[in-house]
Amino acid sequence: MSAAASGHAKPGAAAPTLVVLLVDDEPERAKMIEQGLAGCALLKHTPSIGGPELIRMIEDVKPDCIIIDCESPDRDTIENLRTVARHNPKPIVMFVEDGDSEKAREAVRAGVSAYIVDGLSTSRIKPVIDVAIERFRMVDALHRELAKSREDLAARKLIEKAKGILMEKRSLSEGAAYEAIRSMAMNQGKQLRDVAQSIISVNSLLEGGGES
Repeated sequence: MSAAASGHAKPGAAAPTLVVLLVDDEPERAKMIEQGLAGCALLKHTPSIGGPELIRMIEDVKPDCIIIDCESPDRDTIENLRTVARHNPKPIVMFVEDGDSEKAREAVRAGVSAYIVDGLSTSRIKPVIDVAIERFRMVDALHRELAKSREDLAARKLIEKAKGILMEKRSLSEGAAYEAIRSMAMNQGKQLRDVAQSIISVNSLLEGGGES
């Protein structure tokens, strides 16, 4: 399903640097969004579409922000949001008319950065988008930091286990075991955790048991 582009800059003005994907099947509401973003964003508009189609459109358009404009988010809409959050997370602004608090919570849990009830006006659209993008960046940075911390902890556990195996099997000191792992990583062009996992796997095979 094709998307219509709007939000063209005036002649001589700088081209908009913000790309916004609008999902809305009401022409009048879409027109208000277009007016609110005129000159400051390139707007790609599509009616409501399913999860796979939405993911493909996001990959094609590469929006800085997604606006979903609807009367009230239904189950399909919430599931579409979860799909986006899993595959290609983006800042999402949702303008709705229904103030149901449970639906608002579900939308936020599904990945919505800003949930605006009965507040669609041309003057508010750009500021709301700016805040949603900044909030998304902050939350995304926290998620990345948490994921890295978990990966680092998992790597340390593998290295400690591999050190223990070398200390036991080769009668090495803790320092010598670590240096052995580090040397293997450098010689093989691998990360420490990958070498540690190989040591654990080989030891498991030699002992005839499964990995723990």
